[in-house]
Amino acid sequence: MIARLLRLVASLAALAMVLAACGGDTTTSENGDAEGDAGGGTIIISGSSTVEPISALVAQAFDDANGTASTVEGPGTGDGFARFCAGETDISDASRPIADDEAAICAEAGIEYVELKVAFDGMAVLTSPANETVSCLAFTDLYALLGPESEGFQTWSDANDLASELGAPNTPYPDAPLTITAPGEESGTYDSFVEIVIEGLAEERVGEDSIFTRADYSAEANDNVIINNLAGNDTSLGWVGYAFYVENSDAVKAIEVDNGESGCVAPTEETIADGSYPLSRPLFIYAKTTDMSDATGAFVDYYLSDEGLVFVTEAGYVPLPDDQIAATRAAWEEATAG
Repeated sequence: MIARLLRLVASLAALAMVLAACGGDTTTSENGDAEGDAGGGTIIISGSSTVEPISALVAQAFDDANGTASTVEGPGTGDGFARFCAGETDISDASRPIADDEAAICAEAGIEYVELKVAFDGMAVLTSPANETVSCLAFTDLYALLGPESEGFQTWSDANDLASELGAPNTPYPDAPLTITAPGEESGTYDSFVEIVIEGLAEERVGEDSIFTRADYSAEANDNVIINNLAGNDTSLGWVGYAFYVENSDAVKAIEVDNGESGCVAPTEETIADGSYPLSRPLFIYAKTTDMSDATGAFVDYYLSDEGLVFVTEAGYVPLPDDQIAATRAAWEEATAG
């Protein structure tokens, strides 16, 4: 952890020196590098706690070079969209696409925006390193342990009958306490987990009104609290964004996830980027284009530049392939043309 922080500080210092040497100007060149004047100002960014580390690093470097004052907060994707559509923020970090009802609120308020993919993340299913019994779970296993029908299960083995009914491949589960800590409903990480793992089976088995996880678990907004709880319980279960797992891989163990084709797959940069790890997802920023300030426009220019996107890797996430970077930049240019 200390070594990682030192690398981040060194990267920021070096980048600030380079930008200062260029006079602090920031416009966007043909390859996306930041070169022009932000003109000072304030930029308010809120939303996903998963995207927050990337945006915070970008904001620190940008502010140091341009004299702007950015604030970056991570209350969760849903809360971020609520603020964004109320006109309270300039940029919304998101670990899922904006929902139809959220987009309708923005439209009603006259908030126009552009969706910009900036990175990939994976959700890591975690337990304690002391849990040697469980090493791989399929979506059916995860549904049996974490879905709406598992409400009240207090041990792993309580889920055996449901898992057998579902045809889950990794039963029987151990007769041990099932201590669950994971993101709450305000989190895009929660939304993505439900959409990818729970939704299909829940809709088929219990109806559209039950597309959610079991409610009787420790729901935490702070990813560090989740990690600490999972590390501190020998037979724990939960999930977080991949970057938080990487930061704490000495304290928690990642459970491989069966992708239904090649079998059990561990979360790595390679498996997340190529899609073989089934719990992978894109990360976004949503930039307001209605009454956008010069500072906000220059900030997004910089975020999408070669220099800005370096912070995707520095923050522990998986960079986009070149063709997807080009598509993101084209979407930004189209949204701001004229």
